[in-house]
Amino acid sequence: MKLPPILRRTALSLSLSLAAGLGGAMASPVMAEDKELLNSSYDIARELFAAINPAFQQHWQAENDGELTIKQSHGGSSAQARAILQGLKADVVTYNQVTDVQVLADAGLVAEDWQSQLPNNASPYYSTTAFLVRKGNPQGIESWEDLAAEGVELVFPNPKTSGNGRYTYLAAWGAAERNFDGDEDQVREFMSDFLGNVKVFDTGGRGATTSFIERGIGDVLISFESEVNNIRDEYGSDEYDVIVPPVSILAEFPVAVVEENAERNGNLELARAYLDYLYTEEAQRQLAGFNYRVHNEAVKEEFADSFPETELFEVQDVFGGWNSAMDTHFKSGGELDQLQRR
Repeated sequence: MKLPPILRRTALSLSLSLAAGLGGAMASPVMAEDKELLNSSYDIARELFAAINPAFQQHWQAENDGELTIKQSHGGSSAQARAILQGLKADVVTYNQVTDVQVLADAGLVAEDWQSQLPNNASPYYSTTAFLVRKGNPQGIESWEDLAAEGVELVFPNPKTSGNGRYTYLAAWGAAERNFDGDEDQVREFMSDFLGNVKVFDTGGRGATTSFIERGIGDVLISFESEVNNIRDEYGSDEYDVIVPPVSILAEFPVAVVEENAERNGNLELARAYLDYLYTEEAQRQLAGFNYRVHNEAVKEEFADSFPETELFEVQDVFGGWNSAMDTHFKSGGELDQLQRR
């Protein structure tokens, strides 16, 4: 049956419109997808990732379409981990303590085998604990033993809230164990004097730096070797000296993908690429430039003069691992609390 003229015109119009729409859709280019990555990191890493992120953006966008925005969340590493547990949608973590990543793995947010997914126990760079003193080193600080002397005022982050602070506490304890041949009474006496000399317990490394530099508190700032060198570089070698003690602790900086968040955000591939980038020679050179010790052999040789020889002991060797250290020293009523009550 032949359609009336008006219906034939309507059908033709619809056909033409549909064809035009399909043709336009086929001709239109696929829109590039913009990406946004959130990195949850420790307190004193702001300047480090402000330098690394643009380099990674350039690296990523050379091989992928769309714009990439990288955002940072900084604070004490334990506080950052708690924020993720409470809903912060970070795609990756770059922390300064293994336990702060492990707590996310225990919650199912990070893979159980996260430490085996990347080289060097998923720690692309490392450091140790060192001292920043005022020019001329008026208190004559050379080793951990000197920090317990009467009249020496110390500044470092609170071990209850900061991975940086926990490394400082454990470094002091481990050095005392060696100095006193494992005599626990003498170690505790030393630690009591050491903690008694602390003038300020800030919540994170950046707050401790502010107290020492801007508020002029204390004779010694104890922090990561990278941080104290960065401070001296910024404020001038005519103002401060850096002391790397002959014995100190190996401070690893573990990284991991927060897989549950990254997958939900559509960033799983991007998050993995971001952490892989930290192991490249380009990134290792940037890390060394910020006074972190690195694993890349060519970069290590290039920066060898920047890092004094020191004997580094591991948490596993002295304290039986991080879980044991946390349970013995930092839990409520543990060694730290008991020493502070003396």
